[in-house]
Amino acid sequence: MLKRGLVSVNGVVIRCADIKIHPEIDLITLNGEEISYKKHIYIMLNKPQGVVCSTRDGLSPTVLSLVPEHLQRKGLFPAGRLDKDTEGFVLITDDGELAHKMLAPKSHVPKKYYVELQDNYNDNYSSRFSEGIRLITGEQCLPAEFFKGETLSSCYVVLHEGMFHQVKKMFEALGNKVVFLKRIQIGGLELDKNLALGECLEIMHKNVEKLLQICDAD
Repeated sequence: MLKRGLVSVNGVVIRCADIKIHPEIDLITLNGEEISYKKHIYIMLNKPQGVVCSTRDGLSPTVLSLVPEHLQRKGLFPAGRLDKDTEGFVLITDDGELAHKMLAPKSHVPKKYYVELQDNYNDNYSSRFSEGIRLITGEQCLPAEFFKGETLSSCYVVLHEGMFHQVKKMFEALGNKVVFLKRIQIGGLELDKNLALGECLEIMHKNVEKLLQICDAD
């Protein structure tokens, strides 16, 4: 590309690869289009059911297979997991440091879910969640938030930890069953309501810090 004269720096065609540049200052273009340097990339995926949160899987499509070509780069991985049959917000990134901050147990980054239940919820669900539910298998959950939904069998839940199948197991401990589950928020960043299932969008750097903030639970 350099030899063909497709690369310009500050309007000057460059044909030598050893030129020194300042990524934050210089304007670099390739074939007339501006190229900007990004140390890391952050991608919001609205995961559909049937897709696994893994970098590779021999049986099912992975979340990485849904990332469009223009957002692909080396080292991408899903920061956290959703069950295969759960929909919603999955963060895909190449920033291991941010992922560690998000997933570290001591961070308690909140995650908000929309839930549809097999049976109507009871009035005591809110207090049970706030007290911390003990699962049938014996594990004690941290206090969580429960909010009524638009129907008597739909609700919203905010968790501050991430046990395996936790939302499903919490309702199971209350004698109910989850029939649909969707993660709609991580930290202070909501899933874009216009993002269709299976689609991705790049999270702007000014919004990345919201991933580590407190959920707006209302």
